[in-house]
Amino acid sequence: MQAWYLIYTKPKQEEIALLNLEQQGYEAYLPKVSGLKRKQGRSIKTIVPMFPRYVFIHLDNQTDNWAPIRSTMGVANLVRFGADAARVPDQLLTEIRSREDADGVVPLPNKDFTKGQTVRITNGPFEGYEAIFSEKQAQSRVMVMLKIAENFVNLKLDQHDIETI
Repeated sequence: MQAWYLIYTKPKQEEIALLNLEQQGYEAYLPKVSGLKRKQGRSIKTIVPMFPRYVFIHLDNQTDNWAPIRSTMGVANLVRFGADAARVPDQLLTEIRSREDADGVVPLPNKDFTKGQTVRITNGPFEGYEAIFSEKQAQSRVMVMLKIAENFVNLKLDQHDIETI
């Protein structure tokens, strides 16, 4: 019976594991998500594995040869619970794939904030401070009001640098 299983990869080698598994004829899947990376104080969009160090593999426990999987470049091990390989529900992979864009990447969800809502700053020099959401601006920019010394100061931030409390 065919099912999806989980492979644990070596650090930062998900792509290598995926490529080598596919070259051996296995059906494998590496879900990716658009992410943000801080570089020189700016947020840069990147594409990263949705589940770092994990790759899904579709195997038949009756007919597929599982032996070469462990020695595949990039693969650390097959995830197991006791003696049994960890099965992943088909519905989970169907749901992830349904959210992918044309490039096979799951986009970051847009964050919706309401005017006057209290938010926490998650990046930058004011990280950890609470502010009041003021307005959404162009692209992914937002305006928040930060209380400093009994006065409110307007700050423009990337929407991914704030979160709801």
